[in-house]
Amino acid sequence: MVLRPPVEPMLAQAAESVPGPGVLGPLAFEQKFDGHRVLLFTPAGPGGRVLLQTRRGSLIQDRFPDLVAAAEQLPDGLVLDGELLVWDAEAGRLSFEALQRRAAARRGAPALAARWPAYYVAFDVLQQDGQEQLNRPYAERRARLEDLFTDQRLTAPWTLCPMTTDLAKAREWLESWTDVSGVEGIVVKAMNQPYRPSYGGWYKIRRRDTTEAIIGAITGTLTHPQLLILGRHDTHGRLRAVGRTVPLRPEQSRQVGEHLAAADGGHPWEGVRFAATWGSRDALDAILVRPDLVAEISADRAIDRGGVFRHPLRFKRLRLDVTTEDVPRFGQGPTAAAG
Repeated sequence: MVLRPPVEPMLAQAAESVPGPGVLGPLAFEQKFDGHRVLLFTPAGPGGRVLLQTRRGSLIQDRFPDLVAAAEQLPDGLVLDGELLVWDAEAGRLSFEALQRRAAARRGAPALAARWPAYYVAFDVLQQDGQEQLNRPYAERRARLEDLFTDQRLTAPWTLCPMTTDLAKAREWLESWTDVSGVEGIVVKAMNQPYRPSYGGWYKIRRRDTTEAIIGAITGTLTHPQLLILGRHDTHGRLRAVGRTVPLRPEQSRQVGEHLAAADGGHPWEGVRFAATWGSRDALDAILVRPDLVAEISADRAIDRGGVFRHPLRFKRLRLDVTTEDVPRFGQGPTAAAG
């Protein structure tokens, strides 16, 4: 059977720690990149074309002509699973924002490709020489993928996703490699596991750092807040929104509610709409509060260039022992400042 789009990718569920080998058997650990999940199909025969399919099944090869052209290096009848990334040469880093721009643009794809070239980090092979590989164990699929890179002498824009079976090495990646732009954690896979479309059989572990932000608005009520909308001051002293928390637990809500005060006139966020999620058009029903409380939060490494956290933050506690001046400035990322 020849695979054709749409193919449901295998999924990863969030985890706080590495599962024990007694649960899944021997494990493999891959670096997790902060990009777009994309399946790549090379032609199965004459007259075919290269296809790029998103996780949701959309075809976007017209947005990435540079990657399509580079696919001439790949053999026919191949289906890869991997992460699509974009490099911003001006900033000298991988850029999720530039990737979003390229993926959404219906015109000017060649010009955008010249400005922000695409790269593909392959971590699985689902079909080779027109033969489906889904039922083969991960260890065998990985070996085939490594042989593909060796035999074809693949270079940029093609990258083989780093993988290790050494738990100590994986922990080192989680602690040190996540300091590198575009690397946000690790994915844990069982070596004997087949590829099961739409099944959450992998585990993703994002590095999380403790840091501080200012509570500028909430949802819920002043006495029983549900979410906290957080900000940081920029270099001009303006309070800039950086993200929101996940729903507070009852005891956290009570703790925060004891210290909240309604906003005075002239709040810097008057008239501002806050998206329910990163990139969403839905707005939160927010209540502005006096921006003088500091929250200690847990944040992962997915941050846009401007300094906004893309994933919800986790409230840990109020920092009544510090002032808003002790909070990292807007754009400084998940770095702890208060002692």
